[in-house]
Amino acid sequence: MKGIMTFSELGLPAALVAALGKQGISEPMPVQTEAVPLLLAGKDAYITSETGTGKTLAYLLPLFCRMDPTQAAAQALVLAPTHELAIQLQRQACDLAQNSGFPIRTLLLIGGTMLQRQLDKLKKKPHLVVGSPGRILDLIVAGKLKVNTVKCVVMDEADRLLGGDSLATVRKIVGTVPRNRQLVFVSATEQPACAAELASLAPSLAMVRAAATPVNVNIEHSYLVCEERDKPDLLRQLLHALAPERAIVFVHRNEDAEVIASKLAHHNVPVADLHGAFNKEERKKAMEAIRGGKARVLIASDVAARGLDIKGVTHIFNVDPPTESKAYLHRVGRTARAGAKGCAVSLMTEQEARLVSRYQSELGITMTRVRLREGFVIPADAGFAGQT
Repeated sequence: MKGIMTFSELGLPAALVAALGKQGISEPMPVQTEAVPLLLAGKDAYITSETGTGKTLAYLLPLFCRMDPTQAAAQALVLAPTHELAIQLQRQACDLAQNSGFPIRTLLLIGGTMLQRQLDKLKKKPHLVVGSPGRILDLIVAGKLKVNTVKCVVMDEADRLLGGDSLATVRKIVGTVPRNRQLVFVSATEQPACAAELASLAPSLAMVRAAATPVNVNIEHSYLVCEERDKPDLLRQLLHALAPERAIVFVHRNEDAEVIASKLAHHNVPVADLHGAFNKEERKKAMEAIRGGKARVLIASDVAARGLDIKGVTHIFNVDPPTESKAYLHRVGRTARAGAKGCAVSLMTEQEARLVSRYQSELGITMTRVRLREGFVIPADAGFAGQT
């Protein structure tokens, strides 16, 4: 596939190319260059590429090409492990349909919402169904969602769907669709533990491993060394000093998320706590708050934030820095999207500061040690002469 530089050369119709142009997307990402021709040919595939590299469009574009709008029946299922990811994927599919003029009807099927409303929408015969495995299987078993015309099943974040409680549900869904269907597995990482399931579900699976992308050069990396107990207060001061338009704060533990959320709220900082959200309704409210602008700070863990695409994130704060460089890359990749500038700040104890050399050597980045002085963030080795 080397040398292919345009979506037209990948075999996409002009309407889809124009739709991408409306979104400011002019050239395919590496994962799209590799995956689109395979999926257009109907091959089963496992697509693995880092967060933010265009995996969703890599399968949505071929799906749109292979569906027949004149056939009033479900032709593709997209399964997601979380409601937030399902909502995000369905929104992206709707945007693609609207911008391209393709008369593709999509439907979101997740738990925690009114079943009757979903049943009413099923009567309109959606072409593309996106949702959680549990709700989709319930409706298939009840005979409300007809899947005898389904040509493709996509499992987004397949490493999560092919393990734990989701696995049995996914197997049952795949067992209900025609045997000649296409299966597409998508993930930011490869999990060896899934190998047996993949071999069972799709023996002729094609692997699409897009080359690792470099760290976005528009991200400025810095770190501040402090005591563990001082991190919540320092985070508050950093938020005041840097005044982010929209920020994600990464923590490991629920109790830390609660302490930080409480301290920020006490100081009138609009905050949404995704990490400490213990049920689906709380998570939904947190996402609506950050996306709608009611909150400008989202507290999350790596697991809670997986697969989420939040527009306009200007700053990433690592209250608990990850031990793996790849995890750091995934986190900071949520800022500086679409050519914008971004800033990543890590709060580190003296022991954690040893990670800086690992990040720098493995990711090819430069991290500047900074400190707070009279409400300003300055290089640690600099004198103070006002804001820099």
